[in-house]
Amino acid sequence: MAISIEKQVKKTITNYKTGKIFFPSDFSKIGPSTAIRQALNRLEDDKFLLRLAHGIYLYPKKHPSFGVLYPTIEEIAIAIAKRDKARIIPTGIQALNKLGLSTQVPMNIVYLTDGSSRSIKINNGSIKFKKASPKLLSVKSEKIILIIQALKELGQENISSKIKEKIEQLLFTVDKELVIHDVKLAPQWIAKIIKELIKL
Repeated sequence: MAISIEKQVKKTITNYKTGKIFFPSDFSKIGPSTAIRQALNRLEDDKFLLRLAHGIYLYPKKHPSFGVLYPTIEEIAIAIAKRDKARIIPTGIQALNKLGLSTQVPMNIVYLTDGSSRSIKINNGSIKFKKASPKLLSVKSEKIILIIQALKELGQENISSKIKEKIEQLLFTVDKELVIHDVKLAPQWIAKIIKELIKL
């Protein structure tokens, strides 16, 4: 029976492109969770799958020169959020990076989420999910959320005219009605900067 489950799991995986991330729950219709985990462990032993962390597997994509192409920590976090049907909000250096305000790529990423809090160790880095405040989750524009997180990371005293110029450009790509709604939910000092930049 276990062999049959293993074959079914393998067949399901091969229906997807290499580079895809899988979780045991993806195979829940095939059989009981214990048998699924055993099948995944055997496929890992056979080098058919790579284990990225506990309960997180990669159907590896291989490059002729570079070997296995691993997903980024962000791609893994997005896959976890999709599985959990949760919303995730980048914080810190990652928020700055996504807005083009920093070229630094963090190895340890913290996300705010409406899902459950937890920490996951991935290779040389980690993903931490922390409960987001209901106020922040009420912000409608993903770009405004990133701006709030980026400015928080920089701190009130470190907002240069160059940063303000970049934030201004980003704000003009967001529907003004959304900005008016979202600015009310930002910390007071951040709301003040946003209002000044778009002359609210």
